[in-house]
Amino acid sequence: MREPWHPAADDIKLAEVMHALADPVRLEILTRLARGEGGNCGEIGSGIDVHKSTMSHHYRVLREAGVTLTTMEGRSRLVRLRRGDLNARFPGLLDSVLNALL
Repeated sequence: MREPWHPAADDIKLAEVMHALADPVRLEILTRLARGEGGNCGEIGSGIDVHKSTMSHHYRVLREAGVTLTTMEGRSRLVRLRRGDLNARFPGLLDSVLNALL
């Protein structure tokens, strides 16, 4: 399985990040990642009532916007926030969003 594509830190665009964060399911994924729940796509999405293909779409939107980083470990996809990259690019944005959610 090939590694998923991610934008370089300097190529992360505010409009794409805001679009990615404009969906309730993606905000729930963001909240769970910030709390440190899981890391495996299946664990993070557990209990969110959407079809598997829809969940894959949400992960892809977050990843391609530069909000998350997905790595492969065996057959598992591990997802984590790109907190450092987002803070360097848009200082305080991620913390502001998370403070409103948590």
